[in-house]
Amino acid sequence: MLAILGLIAGVVLAIIWRPDMPIWLQPYLPIMIVAALDALVGAARAGLEHTFSDKVFAVSFISNVAIAALIVWIGDLIGVGSQLSTAVLVVLGIRIFTNAAVIRRKVLHA
Repeated sequence: MLAILGLIAGVVLAIIWRPDMPIWLQPYLPIMIVAALDALVGAARAGLEHTFSDKVFAVSFISNVAIAALIVWIGDLIGVGSQLSTAVLVVLGIRIFTNAAVIRRKVLHA
């Protein structure tokens, strides 16, 4: 319940403040969002399997976002940023859909 209240508070604050995204961060934002979604879907799966740990979730969330952004940043430095962005999106997409399939099987018993 606390997480839902935090989410609502964050959305309300973002609507009120309308923070500006730094231009240098904009290319990395989609990758960071997908990495965060991967951690969230993984947490949902762990919750259904009764193996959820808040410490593991926090570390997974922060490290997924940081590592995904770092990979794309290094790709930008060596001139292959778009290819590495695609690779990161594919890998994280596969993980998200795999976890979603497990969640669907557990919830729908199918």
